[in-house]
Amino acid sequence: MCRTDTVAIVWPVIKKPSSKSIVCYGLGRPRPGKASILKLRTKLLSSLVLVIAGLTCATLLVMHHRAELQLEQQVEDEARNVILTFQVVQQQHQIALNHTADLLATVASMRNGDVTTIADAGEDPWQSPDCDLLALADHNGHILAMHTTGGEFPIAVAEVMLRRSGRTREVNAWWYSGARLYQVAIQPFYGDPPSNKVISGVVIAGRGIGTQELSDLGGISSTQVALRYGDNIVVSTIPALKRVELADQLRDQAAPEQIQIDEERYWGSLKVLSPGLNPPVSLIVLKSDREAMASLAELNHMLLGLGLLALLAAGALVFAICDRFTRPLGSLLGGVGALEKGDYDYRLESRGSDEVAQLTRAFGRMRSTLQANEAQRQKLEDHLRRSQKMEAIGRLAGGVAHDFNNLLTVIKGHTALMLEQLQPGDALYSGGRQIERAADRAASLTRQLLAFCRMQVLQPKVLDVNALISDMAKMLTRLIRADILFSFRPDDALGRVKADPGQLEQVILNFTVNAVDAMPEGGTLTIETQNITVDEAVARNRPVVPLGSYVMLAVTDTGCGMDAQTKARIFEPFFTTKEVGKGTGLGLATVYGVIKQSGGWIWVESEPGKGTRFEVYLPRVMEAEERVSAPARMAAAATRGETVMIAEDEDAVRDLASSFLKSAGYTVLSARSGREALESAMRWRKPIHLLLTDMVMAHMRGPELAEELRRLYPRIQTVYMSGYHDYASSDGEIEEGSLFVQKPFSRECLLSAIAQALNGVIVEEQQALSAIRAVATAPMKASRRSARRNGRRLVV
Repeated sequence: MCRTDTVAIVWPVIKKPSSKSIVCYGLGRPRPGKASILKLRTKLLSSLVLVIAGLTCATLLVMHHRAELQLEQQVEDEARNVILTFQVVQQQHQIALNHTADLLATVASMRNGDVTTIADAGEDPWQSPDCDLLALADHNGHILAMHTTGGEFPIAVAEVMLRRSGRTREVNAWWYSGARLYQVAIQPFYGDPPSNKVISGVVIAGRGIGTQELSDLGGISSTQVALRYGDNIVVSTIPALKRVELADQLRDQAAPEQIQIDEERYWGSLKVLSPGLNPPVSLIVLKSDREAMASLAELNHMLLGLGLLALLAAGALVFAICDRFTRPLGSLLGGVGALEKGDYDYRLESRGSDEVAQLTRAFGRMRSTLQANEAQRQKLEDHLRRSQKMEAIGRLAGGVAHDFNNLLTVIKGHTALMLEQLQPGDALYSGGRQIERAADRAASLTRQLLAFCRMQVLQPKVLDVNALISDMAKMLTRLIRADILFSFRPDDALGRVKADPGQLEQVILNFTVNAVDAMPEGGTLTIETQNITVDEAVARNRPVVPLGSYVMLAVTDTGCGMDAQTKARIFEPFFTTKEVGKGTGLGLATVYGVIKQSGGWIWVESEPGKGTRFEVYLPRVMEAEERVSAPARMAAAATRGETVMIAEDEDAVRDLASSFLKSAGYTVLSARSGREALESAMRWRKPIHLLLTDMVMAHMRGPELAEELRRLYPRIQTVYMSGYHDYASSDGEIEEGSLFVQKPFSRECLLSAIAQALNGVIVEEQQALSAIRAVATAPMKASRRSARRNGRRLVV
């Protein structure tokens, strides 16, 4: 409390200091007069009074609100207990009524529905005293006999109630005679026992609900209890004069929360006893808040008194200590004034160990921190500018990539068509090959840019990183020179990760190439894998990696290493330490983009002359490994005239793909957009076997178009093509079971993907035809049973 009071003393003086006072304190001249100190004390006391008054009011409001919440919770609990008690009693009475109805139905069946059964049953000594309604009706719902002990029940009203219960097939129901509410049990009796197939009529046993029963129920928790039939209060513990007022208020509320009856407020709860019945029967529980409000008012008075005492005591205490803590503020004020002018060397006096001295020393430390932060601010601004530059580069690359890859697709496609018509000895053949190689290099550069800005399309699989590196061993050994010692240290119990295998291979290759270039005189290259659980202890040394379970891939070399300035820029695109012409500066930028898009993290440790260690942390998954195999090259020339729908918003790319497919014998439907493709598919009225669509199109993306077409053609296959992944989308993955063709693509690559996608449909159709031939000689009835067992319809 003293520390807080001291801060309150300092800042009002700082807010409105006079320049004369600051100079006097700084030069050791006489202190300000008594009037200035009294002014400070007045400000302090006024502020303290306002704060304490505000806190007292806030405390009162909070306590009042808490008391209301507790009251409401208490009412809910008591109402719930009353309702549960009533339901238990109701269930016990219902069991007794069901038992009485069963006995009465047996007697009625034995007497073949004789109307004297009711009169005799009403006079029998075994009759339960709680059962004050007995009735017998024929199978048409007409009451033949009725016996009541608690008041008259009109037969016409009973027949209406019986017909309503018959419509809802109720055996336990609520009946209202117009003056009294009954809980009844309905039991049919039969004329052909024991088969019981011919209903002769029904018997009804019921009991009336009285005020005494509700009074006993309400006495459990000092509540008022009422039963409502529709909008009418039929029985209640509330006085008769207040029932009309209660019914009027309940008519406007679905559930009673607060009700004002005769200037007394009640909290209420309602339980529908006959859900689905119209009109419904409801149990209403009301609790008066008079006692709780009295307790709350007493509590408010007590808190108000304590608040006033605290206000007076705090004012006297602050006034007593104010004189001591206002004098040593001169040095602190002088330091603040100097700091405002940018002087960080002003001498501060901090003698003693009281709060003001501690505050003065804290101000000195703060001043040192501000001085250090001033230097750090420039670094942060530079970092922000670099981050904005990186984001701008990513957006620029993504925006250009789509159109650029479309252009490369047209260039590569038409170059391939031209080369097919030329001979190696022709004059134009060499130029065409140069165009093809240049387009391939441009496509590779575009893919690296897209990997950096995390806009590439991924095809992730559950992988064993050890197996992936082992499969790459032969390739890696060709990249590593003979003067470099290479070793691979796998974790035998390594977990699985979900990533694109091709992209992960590219990451390992880039790390290997950089490590080899960093060791021109030879050295050691080590690749290791390990299961890592990043907890708080590990996170202190790896602050960029969140807590969790990971598979770590580490690549360590003994090369030249990097200084801090170089290490801070290694993931920037086009940044390289190699000579001009020997590196694009996109290798590690590509690595960064791939790992981040795969949900992973990278940590780098390096010092000049001590080598470099890259650690990649990929989230561990518990799914089973998916085998990664090279896609089979499939012949695409021989077709059966399958129909392919092409959806592509770039005219040149669409025309090129159409030419490729038509030359292979396919029937081609083309569309400029997803909507046009849907309209064309609706007009076609013939099977469409495959959809070839761009992933990113205006108004309707490729996956959305594929989903819509599957509703028209459930067996249609999908092949996606794209040059990049949309920047605004949530991820870069395509749906499972679909194939993907990266732009720019060649004729062979496109036809191979089309043939691979259609191959599954051909196999399925051949299996269906074989099944048809197998059952062709069987009777038609057996064929239908077989089709039903297979759960599908065979289409020829």
